[in-house]
Amino acid sequence: MHGNALLQRTDEPLDGGRRNLPAGLRVSRQAARLLSISASILSTLSFSGLAAAQAFPDHPVKLIVTFTPGGAADVTARIFGEKLAELWKQPVVVENRAGAGGSIGAEAVVRAPADGYTLLLATNTHIINQVVYPNLTFDFTKDFVPLGLVTSSPMMLVTNPSAMPATTTREFVDLLQANPGKYAIASCNVASPHHFGLEMMKHATGVKALHVPYRGCTPAVADVLAGHVPAAAVSAPAAIAFTKTGRLRALALFSKDPSASAAGVPTFREAGVPALKDFSLDNYYGFMAPPRTPPAIAAKLEADIRQVAVMPDVTKRLNEAGLDMLVMPSGPMMQLIRSDFDKYRVAAKEANIQAE
Repeated sequence: MHGNALLQRTDEPLDGGRRNLPAGLRVSRQAARLLSISASILSTLSFSGLAAAQAFPDHPVKLIVTFTPGGAADVTARIFGEKLAELWKQPVVVENRAGAGGSIGAEAVVRAPADGYTLLLATNTHIINQVVYPNLTFDFTKDFVPLGLVTSSPMMLVTNPSAMPATTTREFVDLLQANPGKYAIASCNVASPHHFGLEMMKHATGVKALHVPYRGCTPAVADVLAGHVPAAAVSAPAAIAFTKTGRLRALALFSKDPSASAAGVPTFREAGVPALKDFSLDNYYGFMAPPRTPPAIAAKLEADIRQVAVMPDVTKRLNEAGLDMLVMPSGPMMQLIRSDFDKYRVAAKEANIQAE
């Protein structure tokens, strides 16, 4: 009782001494001043963040691509970089920083200032790295600020018609099931999305085939064309020209949905193989920012990237390069990344996939 009286005398209530408020709702003048100051600081910080976002960017932005020039990631970065530079009236510098499957460039972005001026052209290869490189200094599924997906490069199963008699996925699966270990299938690299997709397809259908990894999709396609390997799991842009001339046969796409850049090629889901009716694996590209990037800056980046993604000429240029639009907001992007991480982790364990 004495303690309560002392508090009331020392911290005069805001009601000016009136006792018509419940005791639990009385606030001292000192506490009120602190609350007022805190609200003022929060308001200032909020206004400052919005002001910074409105002024962003006021100098060049760096976009790091973790692969060499000319590939799907690089093409995506340069098309978007060009359009963002026009939108922002500031240069967007595309920097190719390859190595360790993309982990070197990704780590550079993690360590960059959290101001929106260094961005990562993210791919699902970075998810695979999280699975096969246990000692990474960052977690791709948690440490970056997502800004949305923009494109995908469909992966497809192709065959040499002279070396592989199967003309459909159903026939392909039946043939391999009847001849375990007889046929070989190439992929673009060890622990690549193509390798993982191939192993997931093999596991789902129970087929046994020798995996032959190459250093890229181009040499893998070249050896299928030459008949050295009868089939391959590759990126559509590396093979689509040869499927149109009949030198290669496109059996199926790994993706959930059909592809505008590979029109007429069915997905595994559409192939009539019960074990593949739920199969889905996309090879996608998007943008990410360093950890702790201010929400207002991240929101502006995502909105501007989306604005570029819906430009008709951007869609046309990407389709011509063998890429499909895959516009996905940051929230669903992270859901997909974490879902695919679980898929890759299971596939790596089942097929004993390890980084070279």
